[in-house]
Amino acid sequence: MASPMELSCWGGDWGLPSVHAECLVVMAYARFCGAPLKVNIIDNSWRAPRGSVPLLVSDDTVISQPAKILNFLRKQKYNADYELSTKEGADTLAYIALLEEKLYPALLHTFWVEADNYYNVTKPWFASRMPFPLSWYLPRKMFEEALNRILLTKGGPPLYSLTEVEGQIYRDAKECLNLLSNRLGTSPFFFGSTPTTLDAFVFGFLAPLYKVPFPKVQLQDHLKQLSNLCRFCDDILSCYFRVNLSGPSPVGQDTIDANLQKLTQLVNKESNLIEKMDDNLRKSPQHPPHKLTTLKLSTSGGGNSSPNRLSP
Repeated sequence: MASPMELSCWGGDWGLPSVHAECLVVMAYARFCGAPLKVNIIDNSWRAPRGSVPLLVSDDTVISQPAKILNFLRKQKYNADYELSTKEGADTLAYIALLEEKLYPALLHTFWVEADNYYNVTKPWFASRMPFPLSWYLPRKMFEEALNRILLTKGGPPLYSLTEVEGQIYRDAKECLNLLSNRLGTSPFFFGSTPTTLDAFVFGFLAPLYKVPFPKVQLQDHLKQLSNLCRFCDDILSCYFRVNLSGPSPVGQDTIDANLQKLTQLVNKESNLIEKMDDNLRKSPQHPPHKLTTLKLSTSGGGNSSPNRLSP
């Protein structure tokens, strides 16, 4: 292509390349199919059309929403589903519809509507990545959008109160997680040994639930009981997001590795400093001379063996 494709998305934390589910879907799919995306971590979604992310820009084309972005990537010959049969393609569409109907409302509720999670995790995290005064406005706007989407999809008869809606969405989400766990079984991915569109959607929806340290964790606790789904998320993170293959896109794991490298360098510097101090102490004329006379019985150079035994 004439110019690189650029993806704007929310950043990562807690070992995730992004804490935003729909951004994770696109990022995972791009890694699966080798699409050369330049990832731009945004400080706010104010400049994006309709305030929506993820947002893909290629030449004069601007695309939002995961499904539309993935379709665009397929047209550019980046297709993670080329080995799927017709039946498997139909199964992919059915499972994605199941995720959006059964799991996504609970994901939105966990992040944006559950009060303890919102005030202790979600709002502080997003507000810290926005300039003032957007940090006051946008989190509240995102909360209202999440609540409206939940009520539009789940708030009809016979569920009239928010409490009834909450109970239903969590029952649906747990049922969906159980179905996904049974479908995955012991396979590395949902259609064998190669990740596809379905794996990108499942990873994008599950990884934030799995990794973000929420105070209220009823759905998270249920997910952590399904060990194959947790292994699925861990494997994708370790295999596809440990190293940035397509450029300097900030990733949570890369930040951890960078911090670990800095810590290692600091420890090495301290170790070298200690060794130099130890050498200076050995050569210091303030050492009592009577201790040196006891070393003349040594068979290997005398004066250096005892201090070597004393050195750490």
